[in-house]
Amino acid sequence: MPRAQIKNEKMYQKLRDQGESKEKAARIANASAGQGKKKVGRKGGKNPSYSDWTKEDLMKRAREIGIEGRSSMNKSQLVNALRNH
Repeated sequence: MPRAQIKNEKMYQKLRDQGESKEKAARIANASAGQGKKKVGRKGGKNPSYSDWTKEDLMKRAREIGIEGRSSMNKSQLVNALRNH
């Protein structure tokens, strides 16, 4: 049964089957439905790689998006949590 908040249900399910989180799968599926797959695929970030960030900056970003357990994580764990959120 399609959900109103998911605009591209087929892509959402494919991403979930690949192990993406519900939130990330919904973001990608909705962006591709609104802008088209090619445009979303070319879209790139302007920030440096998380591995180039300081631990303090990683902690701040993790706090902004609500990653739990961040205070006990080391830098590599923070990078992994942010990449897979």
